Amino acid sequence: MKTLLSTIERYADLTPEEREAVEALRQAPLVRVPARQTTLSEGDTPGVVRLLAQGWAYRFKDLPDGRRQIVGLLLPGDFFDLGVRVVDEMDHSVAALTPITYYAILPETLERLGENHPRIAQALARHDSVNAAIHREWLLNLGRRNAFERLAHLFLEIFLRLRAAGLAQSRECDCPLTQNDLADATGVTSVHLNRTMQELRREGLVELRSKRLYIRDYDRLSQVAMFNRNYLRIGREAWTDAR
Repeated sequence: MKTLLSTIERYADLTPEEREAVEALRQAPLVRVPARQTTLSEGDTPGVVRLLAQGWAYRFKDLPDGRRQIVGLLLPGDFFDLGVRVVDEMDHSVAALTPITYYAILPETLERLGENHPRIAQALARHDSVNAAIHREWLLNLGRRNAFERLAHLFLEIFLRLRAAGLAQSRECDCPLTQNDLADATGVTSVHLNRTMQELRREGLVELRSKRLYIRDYDRLSQVAMFNRNYLRIGREAWTDAR
């Protein structure tokens, strides 16, 4: 629950009472899912609000011929979907990238939390708006950036999201995405992705090794990616030390 607190406290300074209310979400059932297993399929009724406690997951859509597009990443502290009350069925699927655990929270539990603590409700709404902003940035990434710029941008986003949640060191973080995953997230072939990854490494910008991401030159990587961190709504402390 520490990662959720970190997320909420990006948008509001919680009182001890509010922190205790967030911690109470731990009482929800904890579900474990092995790596690479689909947890929600397109067409499913979500039913509960899923809060990712550990591990990485991803949102995806498949074409009938089997081609897959990863349309979003879920990191510890993220909700699968806060709007389950208004979602009759999923319009995309969610799968575990690594082994994950998530809290299965009843929608009415979150509703009561928001009613009793309006500032928490406001913080969650802001968190949801950031998710929408991330989605728009991914559309821009796929539609207008080239492969080199897309991959650079994706790495910066992952790093800063983890750093804001307290899950990254000064210039490195976990990154369990395979080259096939990265290709599916950036809309290129795995062969093209491999060439792009080698180019980023040769330029001394970034390195992906043993499921760890190393940012070698933050400023140049940001310039290459045309990266504007504003859409993530993170404070200066989450990125200043990485430069």
